Amino acid sequence: MANTYTQLYIHFIFAVQNRTSLIQPDWEEELHKYITGIIQNKTHKMIAINSMPDHLHLFIEYQPNGAMSELIKVVKGESSKWIKNRGFVKGRFRWQEGYGAFSHSRSQIDRVYHYIQNQKEHHREKSFREEYLTLLKKFKIYFDENIFSRRLKICLISNKSGVPANTVIFNISRFLKLYLLG
Repeated sequence: MANTYTQLYIHFIFAVQNRTSLIQPDWEEELHKYITGIIQNKTHKMIAINSMPDHLHLFIEYQPNGAMSELIKVVKGESSKWIKNRGFVKGRFRWQEGYGAFSHSRSQIDRVYHYIQNQKEHHREKSFREEYLTLLKKFKIYFDENIFSRRLKICLISNKSGVPANTVIFNISRFLKLYLLG
């Protein structure tokens, strides 16, 4: 679009489904290069990318030529297929639904770049859950902290409700899938 000028720096975070530790050091660099290609083919600029076994960070200069959700959908879908086709994991690889997107100013580029590049050191002291909750709080993004509770106090299966136990369990697992990071 003519005469449209933007400066958008977005830090994305998303997790492997069920936060399973599937991203391995022997192929993570190839994954990073592949995802960088996807980002660049969509006309965005990759500033930093890094991962832990259970999640991934992207920091990009974002061009507003489409919805962020569509970009992440493409990144997740294409990278999942690539991981499967390369045989890096046994069975199916999937990213968890949802993502975090945090905007930054130009003056914060170096700080965010180094934060992402130092993920391995950072996570020696802080879990993914702690990191994610800290970012949500720092950016004042509303969320229900009970949803992120490590120990869900679900006192059920006395089953006096007349609902079959497998239905109750299905609903709990659906709740966990939908609301625990996404």
